[in-house]
Amino acid sequence: MACWLYEGMLLFGVVFIAGYLFSTLTQTRHALDNRHLQQAFLFTVFGIYFVWLWSKGQTLAMKTWHIRVVDRNGQTLTQSRALLRYLLSWIWVLPPLAAGGAFSLSGAEVSVLFVGWVLIWAILARFHPQRQFLHDAMAGTRLVHFKPPLPPGKRRWWM
Repeated sequence: MACWLYEGMLLFGVVFIAGYLFSTLTQTRHALDNRHLQQAFLFTVFGIYFVWLWSKGQTLAMKTWHIRVVDRNGQTLTQSRALLRYLLSWIWVLPPLAAGGAFSLSGAEVSVLFVGWVLIWAILARFHPQRQFLHDAMAGTRLVHFKPPLPPGKRRWWM
């Protein structure tokens, strides 16, 4: 979960730059103008970010925490599998948002629903035989611990 938090902080920068680019290109003067178009744009930008980095093996946050995403055979993801993983990962977000829209819930109610939904999905991963999240199991991917080897002749700073 710490990796997830760090990834969120990094995505803040991606959202900031992408939002600024969108607002500049569309000449949007008010935050709610073109809201749905901007959301679709950010969905696409996030997709490019994750698909590209997952097909390389890791995002920056995953490198920091020595996590790598691989397919069932332990190989780096193809872009199509990374795209499938990205689309399936929206299971974490879309149901509470859809329920909020369908039942006209307030922002606070949607927030409580969202936090509860995420906690349920995180806890359910503990009961999976390989301790995987549902979107990983459905996409045929898994997260593994990965520490890159040091180049020959190089030592760690504490040795």
